[in-house]
Amino acid sequence: MSGRGGRTTDRCGPVLLGVRHHGPGSARAVRAALEQCTPAAVLIEGPPEADELVPLAAHAEMRPPVALLAHAQDDPGRAAFWPLAEFSPEWVAMRWALEHGVPVRFIDLPAAHSLAGGDDGETADEGAGEQEAGDQETGEQGAGAAEVRIDPIGVLAETAGYDDPERWWEDVVEHRGGGGAGADALAPFAALAEAMAALRETYGDGGHDRDPVREAHMRLRLRAARKEFGDDLAVVCGAWHVPALAQRTTMTADRQLLKGLPKVKAAVTWVPWTHRRLSRRSGYGAGIASPGWYGHLFSAPDRPVERWLTKVAGLLREEDYAVSSAHVIEAVRLAEGLATVRGRPLAGLTELDDAVRAVMGDGTDAPSLLIHDRLVVGEVLGEVPEDAPAVPLQRDIARSQRTLRLKPEALERELELDLRKETDAGRSRLLHRLRLLGIPWGEPTRSRGSTGTFRETWRLRWEPELAVRVAEAGIWGTTVLSAATAKAASEAAGAAHLAEVTALAERCLLAELPDALPVVMQALSDRAALDADVGHLAQALPALVRSVRYGDVRGTDAVALREVATGLAERVFVGLPPACPGLDADGAADMRGHLDATHQAVGLLGQPDTERRPEGNGLRTRWAGVLRAVSERDTVPGLLRGRATRLLLDDGELGDGGAERLMGLALSPGTPPTDAAGWIEGFVGGGDGGMLLVHDERLLALVDGWLTGVPDAAFTDVLPLLRRTFAEYESGVRRTLGELVRRGPATAPRHPAGDAPDAAVPGFGPGLDRDRAAAVLPTLRMLLGIGQHGFGDDPPELSRPADDLTGART
Repeated sequence: MSGRGGRTTDRCGPVLLGVRHHGPGSARAVRAALEQCTPAAVLIEGPPEADELVPLAAHAEMRPPVALLAHAQDDPGRAAFWPLAEFSPEWVAMRWALEHGVPVRFIDLPAAHSLAGGDDGETADEGAGEQEAGDQETGEQGAGAAEVRIDPIGVLAETAGYDDPERWWEDVVEHRGGGGAGADALAPFAALAEAMAALRETYGDGGHDRDPVREAHMRLRLRAARKEFGDDLAVVCGAWHVPALAQRTTMTADRQLLKGLPKVKAAVTWVPWTHRRLSRRSGYGAGIASPGWYGHLFSAPDRPVERWLTKVAGLLREEDYAVSSAHVIEAVRLAEGLATVRGRPLAGLTELDDAVRAVMGDGTDAPSLLIHDRLVVGEVLGEVPEDAPAVPLQRDIARSQRTLRLKPEALERELELDLRKETDAGRSRLLHRLRLLGIPWGEPTRSRGSTGTFRETWRLRWEPELAVRVAEAGIWGTTVLSAATAKAASEAAGAAHLAEVTALAERCLLAELPDALPVVMQALSDRAALDADVGHLAQALPALVRSVRYGDVRGTDAVALREVATGLAERVFVGLPPACPGLDADGAADMRGHLDATHQAVGLLGQPDTERRPEGNGLRTRWAGVLRAVSERDTVPGLLRGRATRLLLDDGELGDGGAERLMGLALSPGTPPTDAAGWIEGFVGGGDGGMLLVHDERLLALVDGWLTGVPDAAFTDVLPLLRRTFAEYESGVRRTLGELVRRGPATAPRHPAGDAPDAAVPGFGPGLDRDRAAAVLPTLRMLLGIGQHGFGDDPPELSRPADDLTGART
């Protein structure tokens, strides 16, 4: 064998098989070379700590793409990956060795050194995670280092007259078949080694500062293997390293390069990987833009163009594109014709893309985008056997996934959960606990169906780097429950703001962490007692009230939460009125948000339940008093006074003519126009404010009268506020308001209830039809559970006969 990868009649040294990582052509060539040479051992570029994991590659449950994950035991966030696909030369060499009973050794720099020397623990794709034939790493590296590195493939492609390195490499290696029977399988490696030697003579290490150290370690491992197995060895490494490994150096010189390297204690295991993470555009990219296409070239060496376009046709048919067999035939002819015209040995993705666009896509790019996402890149997720080394937390997560029938998938999907079902409730607990641990496998999203508290919607997608998050979370405990409990208690002790603790209490209830809740509640009580900022209190209240609500729905004890929430609400009631006067525009906008949040929280906390929650009505009554005080104080910004008035009106706390009185005062001639415009924004702002004006002609008349009386000099100041307010309305509401203003609102006064039929609003039908309203009441009772589930007796206005219904207007 020849040290450069060629072949002679004498075995004079190890065969150096220089490859491009993740290349199907390189993978096929490596298998052919190993079949021809039948070495006594195979050496592979990779972390030596993974030697003991090699047998798992032959496991029946192991399915690439997978990756070797190394992380520092004391700092799991400091990690590195070595991804491998079925078309990776390293994977093919490993599987060949296992099939033939040949030992495998990894020879790259140990992960213990590479992790210790990383930049602030950034995750990088070492070894196999390379873009070019050499070690052009594509992990999270600094941009400055990448700019000075030499791209070996780019230089060779430019020398050959190509402007696209990828296209040159595919034409020379990936798209060419084997040499046929009797061909020398080592000849391509010899040619590539010669080219790399010329590049190394010109560029040295090419800006790869770590390569001399890595190559020194590879040479030391190669010497040790020659002592153990003799010279009959095969080395699979990046082609960029071949000249350095063939170079004659002394053992002393190599050891000197490795002297004094920092070191940490590292753990290595197999983790699933995805094709998307193998692509360049991913955070942990491994250097190839089209893993799905490369996988196709590797698995279908015969007639790859026909087979690929058949896959494309099947995908497009699934998406309701009208694609027939004739389209496939014509696309094959066009792609092959384009390859011939362009001088390519096989139609590549460029030719196939052009053919699909012209024949199947009617000249549009829409099919091409779909094909790129589904086929060129793909959504393949690898699998790792259960007996692979893993932290205890990872094993508990895997057990929970099996028990709950919640399989990790690379493809994003939505999961609807009904919390009344035991399995779905268990899934919800697991997902919430993982989110608390910083493992965002699932993200809650808005449900497209029911919005009841018994239903949750999650968007699930398993990403490979979550394995690092699991390793990091392993410091909190050996099970998901114990780890989430410990982390929640730690976060409660270290929380700086009251809102953080209330949000944590909500997450503890959602995740069902009964042992963490007392610790969080104690921290909540302590923070609430010390925090006097009404803004902080108002921010904290909604999450706390939601926790009470979720506790009721999920059957957990929320009595302590309710007591704290009630006390917090009382403090907001006391502190809010003095905090409102004198605020500027930004402060008023923030306080408006606090008003809305507190109003909603009081509505949930103060549900009228005379048997179980007698304090409910008292809270709502006191809150109405707070809103009334805000609405009537002249020193409060108009935005807040208008919003308080609107909230009182929605709750029926103003009585007949109350809203008109407050609006009349706010829009009186003595009020500055900008303050009056702010009042209008607070009162009718939001999506539902337009319907209030549509159905109450008196309020619309007040707004219309004020607006027509605004002086010209002040109109330009109030216009942005008004435009912002009315722009929130739907187009139909704005159109109806325009019609009402054009016609002129009704001037006839409304009659008190029971005196006379209600007048119709211009453009609408007659007033309230009491018989039709009465027919709705039985269904309304059933939907609201009035009189059946603790909501108390029917209100008097709902108990009256149909002919005496006067309060059914709302």
